[in-house]
Amino acid sequence: MWWVRRGAGHVAWWPALTALLAILVVPALVLPLKEIFDRPGQPSAEGLGYYPSGHTATATVAYGVALLLLFAGPLTPHRRGVRRALTAAWLLLVLCVSYGLVRQGYHWPLDVVASWCLGGAVLQVVAVVLVRVRERPRTRVGDDAAGQPPERRAGEPESGYVV
Repeated sequence: MWWVRRGAGHVAWWPALTALLAILVVPALVLPLKEIFDRPGQPSAEGLGYYPSGHTATATVAYGVALLLLFAGPLTPHRRGVRRALTAAWLLLVLCVSYGLVRQGYHWPLDVVASWCLGGAVLQVVAVVLVRVRERPRTRVGDDAAGQPPERRAGEPESGYVV
């Protein structure tokens, strides 16, 4: 499975936690913005608070995080055509959700565009976290700057403590 590191057998909990936090951040960003702007929806929609679209932001981030997790895992599709097709499928899903919300009269197009921008910013942070943590060199306590273990002296056990 993708959350088990190859060779080490350790569970990598950070990708799942990053995805969960990204999805939880969406309502934490959208709800205050709806209160601040207090914008009415289309004439067919009643009430206020339609800007930005929470449904579009949630779809953008949820589908995008799933795509990023797929690209970050050991089962990553390495062929460029497969990666492009998966990215196009993500884009099509988000566009379908967005179009449906505008077509049904729940949101103005600007509400949807604002949510794309918000979702894109959240996905950018997730992508940076996944790449930085994945590429970080793993070092043990006592390793030098190059990640190599220190030289042992004769008679010294492997743990580094003198008995």
